[in-house]
Amino acid sequence: MKHDEQQMIDFLVTVTKSKLCLFMIVVFITTFSSCKQSNDNLPCIDVRKSYPEKEMLLTDIADVTYLCLKSDDDDFLFRGYINHVTKNTIVIHDISSGNILFFSKDGIPKSRFNHKGNGPEDYLNAQTIIYDEAADDVFIQSSSSVLQVYSSTGDYKRKIVLPIETMMNPIVSFDDQSFVLYDASIQFVPDRKREITEDTDFPAQYYSFPFVRISKIDGKVLDYMELPSNSIVLKDDRVFQEMGGIPGHTSRVIKCVDGVFLCNPETDTVFLYGQDKSLTPIICKTPLVSVLEPMVYLNNCIDKGGRYQFMEVFTVRWEEESFPFPAKYYMRDKKTGEIFRQKIILPDFTGKEIFISPRQSGRHYEHGVYYELELIELKQAYRENRLSGKLKELVAALNEDEDNNVFMLVNFK
Repeated sequence: MKHDEQQMIDFLVTVTKSKLCLFMIVVFITTFSSCKQSNDNLPCIDVRKSYPEKEMLLTDIADVTYLCLKSDDDDFLFRGYINHVTKNTIVIHDISSGNILFFSKDGIPKSRFNHKGNGPEDYLNAQTIIYDEAADDVFIQSSSSVLQVYSSTGDYKRKIVLPIETMMNPIVSFDDQSFVLYDASIQFVPDRKREITEDTDFPAQYYSFPFVRISKIDGKVLDYMELPSNSIVLKDDRVFQEMGGIPGHTSRVIKCVDGVFLCNPETDTVFLYGQDKSLTPIICKTPLVSVLEPMVYLNNCIDKGGRYQFMEVFTVRWEEESFPFPAKYYMRDKKTGEIFRQKIILPDFTGKEIFISPRQSGRHYEHGVYYELELIELKQAYRENRLSGKLKELVAALNEDEDNNVFMLVNFK
């Protein structure tokens, strides 16, 4: 172990002996060592390198389904997008009416309800929708601090008050019993602290924990997860704070098959919070964000159980008014450890490429992601004979003046 690492360890052990802090030392050492590349066990993206581009068909790595959600019943017409995907169901929020619509995976309407309003059992907005199909629980985040719970036919079940009455984003289903949340306000009020509940194994002291696991039944705090951090203020967070908004560029919590991926871009490392409640670093970026100008962020990782992991690194250039921020998309072969730049082709759509990006965090489900393909663009490609297979058959039967866009479900092999 290098001399500076040993000095840091000795200092941390001297200043604290608590169970929590000793845990934090272990995590800190792991991150500190791996980001300095003092061992080669942790995969690392070096943003100074020019990685080779790897071209592949999307169908080589995933099963692809195209569908257009439509119905002869006006009650199931909508303007909106997919909010949640389960094994058998697609959930849509019609923004204009507040309708919550349920379709089968082949696009057939199943049920609907609407509780938009100001009452105690209503939702004013549907910021987040999560459907637990096994329990038939529909969780709707109606404000920054409340989840309303309904059945898929609209029967009211209960209200869950989130542990922090501030910005909880995103909310991700961790398992059958719990959610994992990220407290975005930590970025704006670094000194704000909350009391650890007496129901956890942590000492009853005050800490700031941006990652929280809560019960799906009553919102009770089940666990706090604090990743290594530092005093860096991310540029996009600072500008959004000045604009009175919330950060929208970093994907700090993403569902994966083994749990959830947690990422603080300030520390250039993605951690797996596993089903056994362990916290393990799985990939990092170098050089550190603290030494880069302009800042370059590692924006989490996607791993849905297939052969590849997908990462995004983006550069913050507010002075150029560039939005979205310039990004590079990488993929890592888990078998060989090789890292490539993404070049993913749609075989049914000549000339069409996609990126698999953590920044599309609202479009992730446990085993895949979804994309929305503009019907106007598809009809133009159809006329130019650039479509084939099932996509061509579907688009041929659609009317661009009346029908909705086409959704593409991507389930990784």
